[in-house]
Amino acid sequence: MTAREHVLLLSCPDRPGIVAAVTATLAAHDANIEDSQQYKDSGTGRFFMRIHFTDATGEADWHALLEPAAAAYAMEWDVRPAAQRCRTLILVSKFGHCLNDLLFRWQSGNLDIDIVGVVSNHEDMRGLVESYAVPFHHIPVTGATKDAAEAELLELVEAEQVDLVVLARYMQILSDGASRALEGRVINIHHSFLPSFKGAKPYHQAYDRGVKIVGATAHYVTADLDEGPIIEQDVHRVDHRMAPEALVRAGEECESRVLARAVRWHAEHRVVLNGHRTVVFA
Repeated sequence: MTAREHVLLLSCPDRPGIVAAVTATLAAHDANIEDSQQYKDSGTGRFFMRIHFTDATGEADWHALLEPAAAAYAMEWDVRPAAQRCRTLILVSKFGHCLNDLLFRWQSGNLDIDIVGVVSNHEDMRGLVESYAVPFHHIPVTGATKDAAEAELLELVEAEQVDLVVLARYMQILSDGASRALEGRVINIHHSFLPSFKGAKPYHQAYDRGVKIVGATAHYVTADLDEGPIIEQDVHRVDHRMAPEALVRAGEECESRVLARAVRWHAEHRVVLNGHRTVVFA
């Protein structure tokens, strides 16, 4: 990505002229469209579009230039440099597979994010995190300290100018207030089974019920636990030969890759909220 490349992401009520208004503005200021995708949701009557374009000079104020078209079509929109990296804070408890995967992908240059820190309610992951030279923040959580711990977390988010919070198997439930404060900026990962298994050792419960598929779901966090808009899902077939420990390994691998995809797509400005659902541009 160069300093001249930008991404425009928008949604608005569908009506004629939206694409023409946007592309005419880009053309009038010597921008070249590298990629354009659009989608109309017939159920909601909303239109969605993502345009990756190159600015001829790299000096245009695209927020100001696109504002008239955005206002005319009541758009919810954002335009930003394509190279702008997403400042990311990762939260984890005692299971480190998703954290380790994200750290490795980030260090390898395979995720357009800057990991500004890792927060945990336990000390278990400190060594792993510090081996990547990433700040580790231990914020213990108990019933008596939960409000104070969450306030400390939100202060850290503000101080580090965090764009995205990733719950990489963080085994604490964010309050309604925190979920609202961070709306659209928190991604969670959890296992997906049918039937659903809650509580301790879900993979062992799945083994006892003889499941044939384990899976994972990455979604935005809302006040409704595990019911936020889904970004990505995947599954892995299992069978009777697999012990509970093998199911755990299969599940952890699935969780890691699903979370990585969701984080990548969010960081590349490919995800648009559509009510309780998402539009994800490939």
